[in-house]
Amino acid sequence: MTTGFIGVGNMGGALLRGMLTSGALPGKSAWCCDTSPAKASAFKSEFGVSVAGNPAELARDCDLIILAVKPDAAAAVLASIADALDEKKIVLSIVLGLSVVKITELTGGKCRVVRVMPNTPALVRAGMLCVSFGDGLSDGEKDAVTALLASCGEVEVLEEKLLSRITGLTASSPAYVFIMLEAMADAAVRNGVPRATAIRLAAQTVLGSAKMALETGEHPGRLKDNVCSPSGSTIEAVRVLEDRGFRSALIEAVIACDAKAAEYSEK
Repeated sequence: MTTGFIGVGNMGGALLRGMLTSGALPGKSAWCCDTSPAKASAFKSEFGVSVAGNPAELARDCDLIILAVKPDAAAAVLASIADALDEKKIVLSIVLGLSVVKITELTGGKCRVVRVMPNTPALVRAGMLCVSFGDGLSDGEKDAVTALLASCGEVEVLEEKLLSRITGLTASSPAYVFIMLEAMADAAVRNGVPRATAIRLAAQTVLGSAKMALETGEHPGRLKDNVCSPSGSTIEAVRVLEDRGFRSALIEAVIACDAKAAEYSEK
């Protein structure tokens, strides 16, 4: 399946790099174009992908067109590629809030549509990719798209209405984790630990904790309790986090993020 990326910025570039480095997408089967020619040229130099001069050229030559542009540019891009589409092509959009119905409308109903909510750890093939399929795709096509996405991490198939409700949980949450990592490292640096060491130790601890939650299936509250000894240092740290509103701040951050995502869906 010849695959083209319209937009190779932070998220589009992360997906493309993840697919290429995994081997799921050979460079000879990949196309890209971007408003920054340098970004597209970098993928050509490193992986041998083809670079299209514009989105319409890319759409003509690709079976799967991945739309990875900013929301305010999506309508114009889709309109520009509509004439290059047909019923055999698939448009996969990672654009926040852009519904299957709207994509179908903007492309004149000439193609099949898939929506995906990814996150940037796709760059290192550890992403969380939530996908919703529009009408008309065969089981084989769904399997092929899912396999391509799975090369960048874990895939979860969801109803489309849920995509705007998990934005704050998956798509945006790496930002919260990076803030936490930075803060943990800052504290360690304050206590005399070299910064590079502090970041590495904090990141591995977060990675191991997440893996433990996934592989044991235990409720996070129970796993937290298992670390907290009576009158110990960990429960003292938890007391401070609760006092400073750590839990509430995360809840409110996710809710606020989802509310903003819903605004895009309503526009």
